[in-house]
Amino acid sequence: MPARTPIIASTAAEKLIELGKKIRAHRKELRISATAVSEAAGMSRVTLYRIENGEPSVTMGAYFNAMEALGINFGIIKFTELATDSLNVDRKGWIPTRIHLSHYPQLKKLAWQVHGTDELTPVEALSIYDRNRRHMVVEDLEPNERDLIEALRIALSERSGIV
Repeated sequence: MPARTPIIASTAAEKLIELGKKIRAHRKELRISATAVSEAAGMSRVTLYRIENGEPSVTMGAYFNAMEALGINFGIIKFTELATDSLNVDRKGWIPTRIHLSHYPQLKKLAWQVHGTDELTPVEALSIYDRNRRHMVVEDLEPNERDLIEALRIALSERSGIV
């Protein structure tokens, strides 16, 4: 049985609806599918749909997870986009919403057949790593790429034979 929608002031409800609209607009602007965002945020597609509609019965934690997956700065907490080379932040286990090929040299080599984009969804990246693992030079993997592969493997495919 779904949780009952709490009774909240109309201005608060309007603000949640506006926040949901902004989250959806930002996702659309980035041209990221709802499925990719929900996977990156660790929630179901239905929960993301409810967030984008500003439903008050969704926890604020879920709102924050969706915003973090999209790199949205709420104004209180800063969410930063992955910039592996310039940040000294421990990102082990973290999966970006969009994986930039320029940040992962082995992935860039393996994704030679991908044209017209320089970024992939987590599912696409794992698929490329998995399909082409025999061509990967494991010894040449940089630590951030090893961490990405491990995080993708854990989050998206326990059966993957990658590294």
